[in-house]
Amino acid sequence: GAMWRGAAAGLLCLAAAYLLGRGFEPRARLLSAAELRRYRGAPGEPGLYLALLGRVFDVERGRKHYGPGGAYSGLAGRDATRAFGSGDFTPAGLVDNVSGLSPAELLSIHSWLSFYRDNYEPVGKLVGRFYDENGTPTEALREAEAAIEEALKFQAESEQNKQQFPPCNSEWSSAKGTRFWCSRQSGGVQRAWAGVPRRLHRPGSPGTRCVCVRSSGPPWGQPGSSQHSDRGDLDNPHLQQYEGCPPLAEQCVLLT
Repeated sequence: GAMWRGAAAGLLCLAAAYLLGRGFEPRARLLSAAELRRYRGAPGEPGLYLALLGRVFDVERGRKHYGPGGAYSGLAGRDATRAFGSGDFTPAGLVDNVSGLSPAELLSIHSWLSFYRDNYEPVGKLVGRFYDENGTPTEALREAEAAIEEALKFQAESEQNKQQFPPCNSEWSSAKGTRFWCSRQSGGVQRAWAGVPRRLHRPGSPGTRCVCVRSSGPPWGQPGSSQHSDRGDLDNPHLQQYEGCPPLAEQCVLLT
């Protein structure tokens, strides 16, 4: 019946997707660290490869960067994932251990991986820290991927925070102290409202910073709710007023 045909078509699609997925790595092979070291692009060597998070790419097209004498020749023939995050090209950085890297460094690794995927031919996998001898992802790879995912989430959140609470403009002079003020493009966020200055305290990060807060309409993220006090985000629990500033002034001067 139709149901069976639907299921069969679904299975065929799955099989096709599986084959296509395989097709992206036509020469998917497993290399040992010793094999990979032979691919540094020197005369008589079989080619020019590098690995990132255990994924091996053929970077022959980028020979002037990765080949002998190139600015990035230290990356060739090995997995130097840490250097892609930390920018450390000394022997200490040219390793595949990514523990202790900051979210920004992990995001850098992520964007380099996308760059190689888009621009270079994948060759296979490096047996070692990130893949075992069967080409199966290791615990270390799962941890690295989870950390990168966490960093991506954090980045998306801080972008959203910046839309909700754009930074204030500020200027400081020893005579006049600090002046904070809000405009429709302060903090580099173009918007339809200026807002009023408040101190924002983020749980888990030290200190406070000046942000511009919408002072009318519904709170952020509740556009349709009619049951609100028409105070925008002023009642957000992470905000504090500046001492000595009128609560709705668009600028605020703190004498230092």
